[in-house]
Amino acid sequence: MLVLVAPGQGAQTPGFLTPWLDLPGVADRLRAWSAAIDLDLVHYGTNADADEIRDTAVAQPLLVASALLSARQLFPAAEDFTSRVGAAAGHSVGELAAAALTGVLSEETALELVRKRGLAMAEAAAVTETGMAALLGGDAENVLPHLEKLGLTPANVNGAGQIVAAGTAAQLAALAEDKPEGTRRVVPLKVAGAFHTHHMAPAVTALESAVAGLPVADPHTRYVSNRDGATVATGEEVVRRLVGQVANPVRWDLCMETFKEHGITAMIELAPGGTLVGIAKRALPGVRTLALKTPDDLDAARALIAEYATDAAATPAD
Repeated sequence: MLVLVAPGQGAQTPGFLTPWLDLPGVADRLRAWSAAIDLDLVHYGTNADADEIRDTAVAQPLLVASALLSARQLFPAAEDFTSRVGAAAGHSVGELAAAALTGVLSEETALELVRKRGLAMAEAAAVTETGMAALLGGDAENVLPHLEKLGLTPANVNGAGQIVAAGTAAQLAALAEDKPEGTRRVVPLKVAGAFHTHHMAPAVTALESAVAGLPVADPHTRYVSNRDGATVATGEEVVRRLVGQVANPVRWDLCMETFKEHGITAMIELAPGGTLVGIAKRALPGVRTLALKTPDDLDAARALIAEYATDAAATPAD
């Protein structure tokens, strides 16, 4: 079974969309999306520096657009996706891309919603100086109590020995000086807030208003939720979870458990890929993985799809 995943905030790097704009139709599509959400995705994906694309209000739409653009190169028609992909998921903001790819939201609606999400989360993050840091290595039984002692939240439980802590700048500084037993490194992330914590509560309220009356459909392909790794069968429930997830931890470890339960054999991470494939290599031994970094990776991705894709995707609710 082939699983398609979309990365979350922090995966962006300056100029990462530049080679994609050379593909037929991509620049025009990106300009149309830019006009629809009043954000110059072409500029931010090609010429902007690291600080500009670190801005939450910029990074989130940019990442969702990138995932959707790269997915279109692999699956030009919706029926191609439905017949060949066994499950889809996204890490944090990547869930918006997964919602569009599985038919819950249109691409345009997903981009409009992620634009509002990014603005709301940026506004919430501006209240207090906060951030996130990845803890590499260490056991959860040591890491989690240590984070609680420092007042930090385990905002991402990613599996494979990686937990992301979130909190105030002072709390993160204390963590850098006092790592949990067994933790090899504490790596600050390229994000501008303590996402998936109580600091984001105002953004949840804003998103609840934003999704009222939103046109949604039930997923045509298994949609696996960050909340608890569950496969979600209705569009309304997907959207409800998208809203609440802003202020609740990402359980990517449980998503991977669900992939295993459904018999994953291969995983492709959409652009800008790398992070989720890195976790999968440690947590899902024996699973073929591929990260879409540039268009040069498309031929290898298509070959992997031909070899491992599901001939007839199982029903989303099973």
